[in-house]
Amino acid sequence: MDLKNGSVVTEFILVGFSVGWELQFVFLVTFSLIYGATVLGNVLIMVTVTFSSTLHSPMYFLLGNLSFLDMCLSTVTTPKMIRDLLTEHKVISMWGCMAQMFFMHCFGGAEMTLLIVMAFDRYVAICKPLHYRTIMSHKLLKGFVILSWTIGFIHTMSQMVLTVNLPFCGPHIIDNIFCDLPLVIKLACMDTYTLELFIIADSGLLSFICFLLLLVSYTVILVTVQQRSSGGLSKALSTLSAHITVVTLFFGPCIFIYAWPFSSFAGNKILAVFYTVITPLLNPIIYTLRNEKMQEAMRKLWFQNASSTQNF
Repeated sequence: MDLKNGSVVTEFILVGFSVGWELQFVFLVTFSLIYGATVLGNVLIMVTVTFSSTLHSPMYFLLGNLSFLDMCLSTVTTPKMIRDLLTEHKVISMWGCMAQMFFMHCFGGAEMTLLIVMAFDRYVAICKPLHYRTIMSHKLLKGFVILSWTIGFIHTMSQMVLTVNLPFCGPHIIDNIFCDLPLVIKLACMDTYTLELFIIADSGLLSFICFLLLLVSYTVILVTVQQRSSGGLSKALSTLSAHITVVTLFFGPCIFIYAWPFSSFAGNKILAVFYTVITPLLNPIIYTLRNEKMQEAMRKLWFQNASSTQNF
């Protein structure tokens, strides 16, 4: 197909996993279970934070919003990926592809910002405990959440406004499990070198810079605690370990994906699965298994619900 014939691409073909049907069935069962657990785990956190009076604190308010973003990010790609494992022709419409990329970068950009906000929350809680409630007011928290969604929207719009009108008239095969922006713009029937550089700067450098800022902020927290009290360092490490783990799991795949965005890096599909399927599940696991207060709140809500059901 070419522009001379007036042909335009109306759909893309996702290569997905180039494996046999037996292994695809294993992937189907595995990803279905993981997605179900992701939705259930993140919904459980949101419900617990909302209805448990013991969790009405800034940290858990931000954690509830993080769970919502994780669930949304996984929902954008995983159901489509699971459905494609059942079919031989893995097709997605052009506008479906654009929508997938729009929401992926919107939720991803919002989550990056929210993780920085959570780092700031931990800094105030550990380094300025007496002023914690005053600084982390409900008004400030709502402002931070609005800011994270605004940055996510600006981040995705800055890229999609340049992508949505690209002419697609030739190749329409995407060698990935979902519509990946760097791979999609390579299919355009025009020179996209400048746009490719912009994508690297917008997404790749943004991920890398945010990751460095988070590491610096956590380092500042640990150094401050160590200077004040030698015994407080182990407590701070225990508090921050879950946050640092989540940050590493979220930003690691992002940085690698956009470090080699326009090459045929064989591990991109693995990183894509880890970023969109595995990480949204690990976040609730990390925050619940390592947080006794969250576990206790879940047990109380469970017993209250069971008791009210029996009385009814």
